[in-house]
Amino acid sequence: MHLTFVAHFINMQKIGSRFLAMCVLANGFFAFMSALLTINLFGVTVSPILLSEAIPFLIITVGFEKPFVLTKAIFKAKNFPVDKNEKKSSEGVIIMGVTQKAPLIVRNYFIEIGVLFIGAMSGVNGLQEFCFLAAFILLYDCLFLFTFYTAILTLKLELDELKNNPNNDIHNIFNALRDNPVEIEDAKKDNPMIARLKLLIIAGFLIMHVMNFCTTLHTSDHAVSTTTSKVNVHNTEITQILNNLLDNHHNGSQSNLPLIVDISSPIIFRVVKSINTNPILVQAFYKSFDILFNLWSFYVQDPVLSKWISLGLIVSIFLNVYLLNAHKQPKSILERVGIESKILSNEDETLVPKINNNVLPQKESSDIIKEVEIEKQSINNKESTESITESITESITEKITPIKTINEKEIKNIIIKDEKEIRSIETCSEILKSTKSDEGPSALTDEEIILLVNNGKIAPYALEKVLGNMERAVKIRRALISRASITKTLETSALPMENYDYSKVMGTCCENVIGYMQIPVGVAGPLNIDGELIHIPMATTEGCLVASTARGCKAINAGGGATTVITKDGMTRGPCVEFPNIKRANEAKTWLDNEGNSIIKQAFDSTSRFAKLKNIKATLAGKLLFIRFSTTTGDAMGMNMISKGCEKSLSIMSEYFHDMQIISLSGNYCTDKKSAAINWIEGRGKSVVAESIIPGDVVQKVLKTSVESLVELNISKNFIGSAMAGSLGGFNAHAANILTAIYIATGQDPAQNVESSSCITIMKAVNDGKDLHLTCTMPSIEVGTIGGGTILDAQGSMLEMLGVRGAHPKTPGTNAQKLARIICAAVMAGELSLCAALAAGHLVKSHMQHNRANHKEHRVNQHSQFHPVQMPHHNINGHHSHNHSHSSHSSHNNHHLHNHHKNHNNNENHNNNEDHNNNEIHNNNENHNTTTTSSSLSTITSSCTSEASIPGSCIKS
Repeated sequence: MHLTFVAHFINMQKIGSRFLAMCVLANGFFAFMSALLTINLFGVTVSPILLSEAIPFLIITVGFEKPFVLTKAIFKAKNFPVDKNEKKSSEGVIIMGVTQKAPLIVRNYFIEIGVLFIGAMSGVNGLQEFCFLAAFILLYDCLFLFTFYTAILTLKLELDELKNNPNNDIHNIFNALRDNPVEIEDAKKDNPMIARLKLLIIAGFLIMHVMNFCTTLHTSDHAVSTTTSKVNVHNTEITQILNNLLDNHHNGSQSNLPLIVDISSPIIFRVVKSINTNPILVQAFYKSFDILFNLWSFYVQDPVLSKWISLGLIVSIFLNVYLLNAHKQPKSILERVGIESKILSNEDETLVPKINNNVLPQKESSDIIKEVEIEKQSINNKESTESITESITESITEKITPIKTINEKEIKNIIIKDEKEIRSIETCSEILKSTKSDEGPSALTDEEIILLVNNGKIAPYALEKVLGNMERAVKIRRALISRASITKTLETSALPMENYDYSKVMGTCCENVIGYMQIPVGVAGPLNIDGELIHIPMATTEGCLVASTARGCKAINAGGGATTVITKDGMTRGPCVEFPNIKRANEAKTWLDNEGNSIIKQAFDSTSRFAKLKNIKATLAGKLLFIRFSTTTGDAMGMNMISKGCEKSLSIMSEYFHDMQIISLSGNYCTDKKSAAINWIEGRGKSVVAESIIPGDVVQKVLKTSVESLVELNISKNFIGSAMAGSLGGFNAHAANILTAIYIATGQDPAQNVESSSCITIMKAVNDGKDLHLTCTMPSIEVGTIGGGTILDAQGSMLEMLGVRGAHPKTPGTNAQKLARIICAAVMAGELSLCAALAAGHLVKSHMQHNRANHKEHRVNQHSQFHPVQMPHHNINGHHSHNHSHSSHSSHNNHHLHNHHKNHNNNENHNNNEDHNNNEIHNNNENHNTTTTSSSLSTITSSCTSEASIPGSCIKS
């Protein structure tokens, strides 16, 4: 009911007057009072309980729609354009609006009144009185609507005319009383479903009361009929009985009390002969019918079930109204939706959709045909077929918007072909090699390109070079791999491939590209590093890793921030050379340590203006000589730069030692992408140390532990535990987590996390044990801000956010060193947060609480649109790959990855890369049972921890 009033005021406000809304309510009040007076004259009484329960239902059912419709029609007539010489009077406007809407309004009124009079004749107590009252309310409401309310509307129009007339003397007076300007909405067609819906609601209301579906609208006192006949106490039989009762009362013990006798009218039983031939069957039917409705009445009176039944009824009504309206929608709209869903559904089909005149709406179809004919007539006969195709394409695409946006370049480069008409290999090969403007790769369809690849005319890895369209090359390569695989799912898989700049990938980052991988990027911080607040980007799929690092940043900032220093900066490469004997090998080593050092340095430095040789370390192993070159590389990571310098240096060295044989440019003495003590001791890349002092109160409030517990845990876990495991550079909690996440986000080489994440975390209690002194030493962070993955837009944007993208304009190497400082400080924040969680005993609890989100997996089985292609025996791409991934999860989470590749010639090819192959990671988690004390903070602090074996853990305090 309240929503009905709110909707009424909103509707009237849209028309432009709150005053009219109050007048409508006054009109309804007068109708109600007149109806009460009328039924009182008829001798019908209505109890207040009946009114309080029934009037809201009447308001909701009938509402204030009719006054609103009439008002909108009158204001629309007011704004209807007329001749300039004709003056539009208020009476004429009222007559125009009433003439337009009165028949519909009166019809609806009398339909509702008729239904209510039927209810008044039902004889059901309570319902009879209410229907009688409601019918008269509607009757008077209709009468007052076209008398009282239309008079109000006339007055409103006159006032508006006076206020809007600037020549009138009282114009300024009315400005003070100005109401909201009239805003007329576009007229909408009257929906007959509204009147039908109201009729159904009223009919349902009557049926519910007749069949006793819900509680009645009267109390139990009304159940007794008030029309019972009176008893004549002067009857001799009744007088005798009353005298006997009075005598017994006087003789009794309570004679002093008054005697009240209630005499009811007699019940008369008459024997009537049954006209039913089978009374037993009828009684059984009535009995079962009575049991059924008694059960229904019992359950409906339940306060919970009744609410759900009412809710279901409302949902059913709205659903049916929606379906009826949808059924009445023009068929042309539905047909157009069907056409648009078919256009360009197959990416390998022709770009211009086929138009079916029987399916398209007649008007739109004829427009398209006319435009195509005009285009054909305007084109010179000497022009090429391609230009005609383009003009037809433009005409049709103006009328129909495809679901998938097509690049203009693709429309111009691809000629329309029927998908079933695939030309022969010879024809396709000639078109491919042709240098004509209308031939070449763009004149071939995707299926024809696939045919050429399968027959060895195009190498799969050279699709980008041959086609000249990199995205199309990726799409065709996906189709080739998908059809040659067992599952045949890649062609329609969820791996994205569109809207990516592959020009920056080819020849730099990746080969045989089939798409790109999406990885979420979070940000931790800001972290105060050397007086500068820096937000740290982290690309990871490990839950709560970013939040854990953020908590560490908060604690470090509370202590004044992190301080970092660069102790060394030099990328290394360690080639291996061999001599005939150990004497010659030792002579070469001695030469490098003395006079040969300057010669090699001069040769090395000549290869690049950024690569400057810092030192050479040579070591003998039998007659093998391992030479470790250490070089500055500017802002680049520098592996290619230093390899070029090493090659030049070895060629100069071979002039002095003719019997020297170069075994390998990389002899694993670097050491790259492998954990090695030489990197831990000598350093590789940037050697960084980060430091911070955390106040004791911050340790307690933010980290929820104590300084003493942190120091003890660091010694037991990071020092003794790592030593017991024989760790090499792994005297930390999870440095690789933070470092690798930043590496991926900033375009670094993720495989170099093996040596780059070498870190020793040291914690000490200072200031009489009150505060925590924390340092992280990382001797081999290998990073760069130019080259490699940093040229990609997404990764470059993260470097730009850090302020280190590209080469430093003044001092080469400054940007790369700053990135290494940021990484070391971020690792320190992550170390602090995880160790605090372990010390407080929050690791398992927080991990189970915050990193076990129940995400539903959506698996979509998409079948390829094309049948598998039978690959010929000489197919250069016809090799099979078998990937076996075994993973077992326990308290140590051991992961083994075995890759076996077999080529088509049955040759076994085992690749032992320096990156990832045959690496086993064993992670040991320790559980510390420590009593935790919770303290309230003004802000919510997220305590998140994660280790290599724990995908992530987070606790909110």
